[in-house]
Amino acid sequence: MNNRDDIQNRAAGAIMGAFIGDALGLGPHWYYNLEDLRRDYGDWIDGYTDPKPGRYHEGLKAGQLSQAGVIFDLMLRSLVAAKGYDAEDFCRRLDADLFPLLDGTPAAGPGGYTSQSIRDAWRKRVEHGLPWGEVGGHADTTEAIERTLAIAVRHAFEPKKLAAAIADNTALTQMDETVVSMTVAYGALLAQLVQGQRLDVEISDKLMALVKRCALPFHAVTSDDLQPPRPGQPDPPRAGRFASPDALLTPSCIAAAVGDPGVRIEPPWKVSLVYGMPCAIYHQLPAAYYLSAQFADDFEAAVLHAVNGGGQNMARAMLTGALTGAQVGLSGIPQRFIDGLENAGELQQRAEQVASAVAAEGRR
Repeated sequence: MNNRDDIQNRAAGAIMGAFIGDALGLGPHWYYNLEDLRRDYGDWIDGYTDPKPGRYHEGLKAGQLSQAGVIFDLMLRSLVAAKGYDAEDFCRRLDADLFPLLDGTPAAGPGGYTSQSIRDAWRKRVEHGLPWGEVGGHADTTEAIERTLAIAVRHAFEPKKLAAAIADNTALTQMDETVVSMTVAYGALLAQLVQGQRLDVEISDKLMALVKRCALPFHAVTSDDLQPPRPGQPDPPRAGRFASPDALLTPSCIAAAVGDPGVRIEPPWKVSLVYGMPCAIYHQLPAAYYLSAQFADDFEAAVLHAVNGGGQNMARAMLTGALTGAQVGLSGIPQRFIDGLENAGELQQRAEQVASAVAAEGRR
């Protein structure tokens, strides 16, 4: 399970899966009326598409990245150059390589659309001159996950470093503690998949074992197997900043629903209707977990069902792509998705550089 080649394959699969998911969502992004989505793109989207005139990302072409993908790539570049997460290096790249291309409005900058949290950070940083650490806002979205999943891959075998780095990086733009905890939880889950675990009913037990060892900064009040505390049992020591482990328990709950014959979402793209089509993190994560558990061995089905559900399908596909890519590995991603991705060679080279470093740490 954990020879060097397998680790590298899974790590590169997670990174390229995220890029592919982002690019797949570029054309049909943010259709909340599914009839309009089907009218513009047919009954089933099966690959990269051009954005339609008057829509988000107008003017870009099939296979290109959104701004989320561009920022994700900035994070990869930083991880390669700094040999791991370095906040100063990453912030310098935002200041030098992204912010000069923005003007504080939504429909501007690389990728054709700038998210709320990045616009807020740009205004505070550029217009008001505030230092990093004082520019975060209250967006409740997955924007931090979309860049910190690279941190999760790079530090997949270092849970304490992973949690601290993701929490630190998330707070640069999103300060809500619930958002931070759910972002760290996603990263911790992705790290487990890079290690070779599966998104199944047992994955939360593995995450909780890290909490009990104080390797993840969540507080747990129950005994093993979520049993109630015994009379006289002292309150366990706090492992860190997050009040409860619930964000770590969600993946196994979702996986249990996938495995329950009495629970069916058919067709699976309707996961967007069950968990919600909007952008908020509490809509996006359950849908990504569901599709990644259902299609753990089928990257194509996972990301295409994520895209065809409409709404914030770009984030759904990016998060699903990373989780499923980690499970199938780069070798399990259909070649057509690599071939149609703009600058795939450069992106894959950086993915392989990060993946090689992960594999070296995983075999120590």
